[in-house]
Amino acid sequence: MDDNFLKKASETILQRNVIDKELYTKFDVKRGLRNADGSGVLAGLTQISSVVGFKKEGDKIIPVDGELYYRGIHIRDIVKGLQAEKRHGFSEVSYLLLFGKLPTRQELEEFEAHLKQQMHLPKLFVENSILQFISPNVMNALQRDVLTLYTLDDNPDDISIPNVVRQCLNIIAKFPSIIAYSYNALLYEFGNKQLIIRAPRDDYDIAENFLYMLRPSGEFSQLEAELLDLALVLHAEHGGGNNSAFTMHVVTSSHTDTYSAVAAAIGSLKGPLHGAANSYVRDMIKDFMKNVKHWDNEKEVADYIEKIIRKEAFDRKGLIYGMGHAVYTKSDPRAIILKEKARELAEEKGRLDEFHLYDTIERLTPEIFRRVKQSDKVISANVDFYSGFVYDMLGFPQEIFTAIFAMARIVGWSAHRIEELINGGRIIRPAYKGVAAKQDYIPLDRRN
Repeated sequence: MDDNFLKKASETILQRNVIDKELYTKFDVKRGLRNADGSGVLAGLTQISSVVGFKKEGDKIIPVDGELYYRGIHIRDIVKGLQAEKRHGFSEVSYLLLFGKLPTRQELEEFEAHLKQQMHLPKLFVENSILQFISPNVMNALQRDVLTLYTLDDNPDDISIPNVVRQCLNIIAKFPSIIAYSYNALLYEFGNKQLIIRAPRDDYDIAENFLYMLRPSGEFSQLEAELLDLALVLHAEHGGGNNSAFTMHVVTSSHTDTYSAVAAAIGSLKGPLHGAANSYVRDMIKDFMKNVKHWDNEKEVADYIEKIIRKEAFDRKGLIYGMGHAVYTKSDPRAIILKEKARELAEEKGRLDEFHLYDTIERLTPEIFRRVKQSDKVISANVDFYSGFVYDMLGFPQEIFTAIFAMARIVGWSAHRIEELINGGRIIRPAYKGVAAKQDYIPLDRRN
């Protein structure tokens, strides 16, 4: 197929597929499944988690401090409890989200033992899937490898709850190994690095094993493992309305297999409008560091923030990445929690000056945004504002930022799949109104 044909075909397709934007208003179309005030259209109910970012009084949205609940327990209280006992919490949060209750000590030990057993990947799977067709994109590799797991399952299409629980736990446990191996394979194939495939250790939890399998040295500090575990806890779930969780509901409602549903959710998260925010933040901060001479000078920082908002700097899109959220208004509880620990890691890594730059941008942006945009919209830092900084301090390349997001969110996706199978009952099928003008069929010889 030659380039001229593709160019002409593309031009024709573009001309024939543009819909008059006024029609969306005329027919009150909820574009993006959003109401006119920006709130989400109510499409379902869930017991898994609850996100509170504003309250409504009549038709008016009132900003409030953000709240996030896992099975009715505030994320702040979960993290506070874990930190008080000096324990990692991703396994416990996974149990809570999946089973709807906090585990007893014995239940948690049995659950963790099961996950550790499932973390190991079959040798032939590593050789024939991960290492045979090496992808330059880890999310693409993860999606393909999940579908490959279907072929290793003796009962892949059974959607009974016991079987789906078995499949979900297997996938949750294998995500860290698949991601670590896929990235190391990428470095080997495209970066001329030594190939490192290290089996997970039974005495390490998921966060520790990921650091152990990913890093050439296999070494990490206690604080590094604590920060990664915290990031996984904070990213494990975020309501049924986010794009990938809703994708999981939609695809599950067709009664397809677990592996296909998870692959679809991965495809959603891979999209830059969903899973790449922390990578964009990191690029933006690098641009600040390059163009702002004195990071501790608030006027210099403020001037550059204004340039970005006016589309005069960075990527000329007018966005301060990591500031603002689809639901949260005054604050994102995840950002507040992660910021506190990010300061500790920045001190350990000798990067407090960079942390203070993040803090300055976070403090100054809302007022500059309101002044430049002449908008009364309330914005605040979301979790992605600091997560990219944490990942960078942990030595993670930006190529796996979204994959780490997936490593956490697979828990929420699994919980939503189970909830949809139990409560859904109908295939999800919203309406689209046809607006094409009627026309007659013209015989081939009479067409211009």
